[in-house]
Amino acid sequence: MTRLIRSLSDRPVRPAVAAADGLTYAEVGATRTRPLPAGYHHLRHTVRVGHGPEAFAVAGAAVTTWRMHRASGARVTSAAVRAEPGVTLEVSLGLGPVRFTAPCRVIWTAYTDRETGFAYGTGAGHPECGEESFVVELREDGSVWFTVTAFSRAAAWYTRLGGPAVRALQLGYARRLGRSLRSLVAER
Repeated sequence: MTRLIRSLSDRPVRPAVAAADGLTYAEVGATRTRPLPAGYHHLRHTVRVGHGPEAFAVAGAAVTTWRMHRASGARVTSAAVRAEPGVTLEVSLGLGPVRFTAPCRVIWTAYTDRETGFAYGTGAGHPECGEESFVVELREDGSVWFTVTAFSRAAAWYTRLGGPAVRALQLGYARRLGRSLRSLVAER
């Protein structure tokens, strides 16, 4: 289910890293502070992944330790075990020898009793330019929801050439992450 999400700016968050830290865009932290900046494609995808505090804990850990990304078929390389501001990582997607590698840096994290997640921003060599967040929320009714929020625009010739197909692939990947996370929570 894709829906608009309410502002998260009033929630505890660890500070954003500075744009001078090798990122390829100026609007650092905008997935947290809202509104998403103009001049980019915007994506918000939300899906229910479970129910209860245990499901929330499992989902939050899977998101912040790269397990969800790996379960979706992405390769993640990082010296860090979990997301913290300033951590660098490379996310690689593709089949066989045809892979796209995306250098990223964690911008902000949230580790609270109702919300767990992080955002990463694009580094030099990333095929897109922008930021993407992955947040798990435990709502008052006990339901556990996962939301991907992103703003991006093409940064490589092949993503410019791909145009609307790239946006469709981004939404497809967000949906795949949600399905992977739901499966990980169900396995607990």
